Amino acid sequence: MRLRITPVLTALALALPFSIAQAEEKVLNLYSARHYQTDEQLYSDFTKQTGIKINRIEADDNALFERLKNEGRNSPADVILMVDAARIWRAEIEGFFQPVQSKILDSRIPANLRGKDDGKGSEWFGFSKRARVIVYNKAQVKPEDVATYESLADPKNKGKVCTRSGSHPYNLALIGSMIERNGPQATEEWAKGMVTNFARPPRGGDTDQIKGVASGECGVAIANSYYYARLLRSTKPEDVAMMKNVGFIWPNAKTTGTHFNIAGAGVAKNAPHRENAVKFLEYLASDSAQFYFSEGNNEWPIVANIATKNEALDSLGKYKIENISIASIAKNQIAAQRILDRVGYK
Repeated sequence: MRLRITPVLTALALALPFSIAQAEEKVLNLYSARHYQTDEQLYSDFTKQTGIKINRIEADDNALFERLKNEGRNSPADVILMVDAARIWRAEIEGFFQPVQSKILDSRIPANLRGKDDGKGSEWFGFSKRARVIVYNKAQVKPEDVATYESLADPKNKGKVCTRSGSHPYNLALIGSMIERNGPQATEEWAKGMVTNFARPPRGGDTDQIKGVASGECGVAIANSYYYARLLRSTKPEDVAMMKNVGFIWPNAKTTGTHFNIAGAGVAKNAPHRENAVKFLEYLASDSAQFYFSEGNNEWPIVANIATKNEALDSLGKYKIENISIASIAKNQIAAQRILDRVGYK
């Protein structure tokens, strides 16, 4: 039997915010803190595979969290996508996610890279990895003098260190991992040493730190791996020339391992299109999406044994990941910020 849509039914569908007609619509409302143009292919591939159209709201985490709070139960968000463990943890404690049970996600995403499962499913899942690495000026600095995060606070590196703001989530996550590994007292001493060793006050983004190292303004800096790989892949003559001056280090490679962070997502608590939202998370764990994370934004896949063609990432060689759970790092964010405030790491 074919359903006939009368003018009255059409009017009702337009009047109700989440009508039966809208619930059956193939649509996904994505709230994303990712701002990478290369993700366009990621999203278009999902629509091509499923027929589900993605409506995106893109903003920084603070703006998205404020929007979700204001919208409350009436929020149209289906999926919330964040680019850092600290942000994911904040979304979780704010109650913005709902648990998801999925055999696909549980089989493909390692347990330490997804939220705790209390029997109802995990509230969030990691989908790509990025490392917090050390870059140095080849003419000014010996790599053995900056081989670990801890060494950056050594007096031998006074006046050489550059970073972005200590309060940026990327650095908060790194400091959270150091608290977990070394304890709060040792981490505070490290932070004091970092402030003493600054070549300039923290400013700019990670690309600015790499450029500062290349120019000689900084001897050494901390940056996310995908910024470094992006510059390695650049064909601009100025970038090619710049990167000849910069060396790369996997921090703590011979000891505790390098700090890695994630981009991750969860289904919004009041998702009006929950089924589509789960499909999207499962898609992000698919081979094709994992490939896009690598090829598009120079991030490592979280799913094991994904074949990639990113020569810049491959050129960085093998790495050792620190054995610290993402959840533990995220829970240390408040303690990390207090340390930064006490030592004046702006």
